[in-house]
Amino acid sequence: MAGLHLNDIDKQFGSVTAVRDVELQIPHGRFVCFLGPSGCGKTTLLRLIAGLERPTRGRILLEERDITAEPAHRRNFGMVFQSLALFPHLSVGDNVAYSLRIRKADPAARRRRVDELLELVRLPGYAGRHVSQLSGGQRQRVAIARALAIEPRLFLLDEPLSALDAKLREDMQLELRLLQQRLGVTTILVTHDQREAMTMSDLIVVMGTDNRVHQMGTPLEIYRNPADTFVADFIGTSNLLKAVSRGPGTFEVAGRPIAVEAAPAGLAPGGEATLSVRPEDISVVPGPREGGNTLQGTVTFVRDVGSSVEIYLDCGGVQIVSQSTPKSRPAVRQGDVATALLPPAACVVLTS
Repeated sequence: MAGLHLNDIDKQFGSVTAVRDVELQIPHGRFVCFLGPSGCGKTTLLRLIAGLERPTRGRILLEERDITAEPAHRRNFGMVFQSLALFPHLSVGDNVAYSLRIRKADPAARRRRVDELLELVRLPGYAGRHVSQLSGGQRQRVAIARALAIEPRLFLLDEPLSALDAKLREDMQLELRLLQQRLGVTTILVTHDQREAMTMSDLIVVMGTDNRVHQMGTPLEIYRNPADTFVADFIGTSNLLKAVSRGPGTFEVAGRPIAVEAAPAGLAPGGEATLSVRPEDISVVPGPREGGNTLQGTVTFVRDVGSSVEIYLDCGGVQIVSQSTPKSRPAVRQGDVATALLPPAACVVLTS
C-alpha cells in the first residue's frame, strides 16, 4: 500500500517557520518515530498529519488520496496526547467508548468493543472504574484504548510516555510496540528520547533545530550511517573529528593518517570533512603505538558506570572517548599515555 506521503510541507505561524521543506514517504503498517530536540517541529508535523493544523505549503496524501483539506474528525485517525485528555467525570468504559457514542454506534456493540479493547491493553474488568482510581500507567492504557476504539487508519502519539517514571516507561514502550505489531496499524510517535525511538521504531525521522528533516532510516542506519554531523552528534555519542582529505580513502586528524573504508565522491585532497567514530568502536591500549589509524594521547578521565567503562583521551587537543565492557577494560589510569585505535570501517566521513 502507498502509505502516508508528506509532499513538500511547510508550516508557518506568522513570521516563524515551524516546519520546513518536509518530504516523507511512510509505508503502511510501520512504527515511525519523529525524533529531535525541543522546538524542531515534531509536534507541529504530527498535528498537520492529524488535521489539527493546515500546512502553509504542500500536500498530505494517504494511500495516494489528498487529505490536506480534510478536517480532523473525518480522517479517522486515533491520537494520544501528552496530557492524555481523559474525561475525569466518566468511567473507564465510557472514556473508551466516547468516540463510538459520538458516532452513534449500537450500545451492545459499544460494550463489546470496550471489553475487547480493555482486554487488549490488559485492563479487563476495569470498565466501571473511575479514571481517578487508576495509576499513571493504567491511565495511559485507557487513552490508548480510546484512540483505538474507532479502528484508526493512523495511530498518532505525542510524547505520551513522558510523564511516567523510568521503569514504567520502559514497560509501556514494550507493550505499545507489541500492541502495534499485533494490530498492524501505521503508528507515528513523537519523542525526544533517543532510547525510546531506537527501541520502538521501524523507522526514525530525525528533525533538527532548523525545522527540517535531516534523515529518515532504520534505527541501525541512523546510528551507523548518519547523514550529517547533526545526526551523528544528536543520536547517541560520537567522536566528531575534524579531518582533511589526503587522497582517496585517507584523511589527516591531529597530524596523523587515518584510513577509511568509504568516502564521499568528489572530495578533493585538502578538502575538509568530519569523521564520526562511535566510542564502542575505538580501542585504547597502554603506551604509545606507531602506525596508521592511531591517535596518541593522555588519559584525562576514566568513568566506570558498571555495565561499561569510558576512557577519555586528550590527543594533542583532540578529545577521544572510548567505551568498553568491564571484561575488556584497558589497563590505563588517569594521567597515563595511551593510544586510540580507530578501525577504518568505523570511520564515517561527513561533509555537512
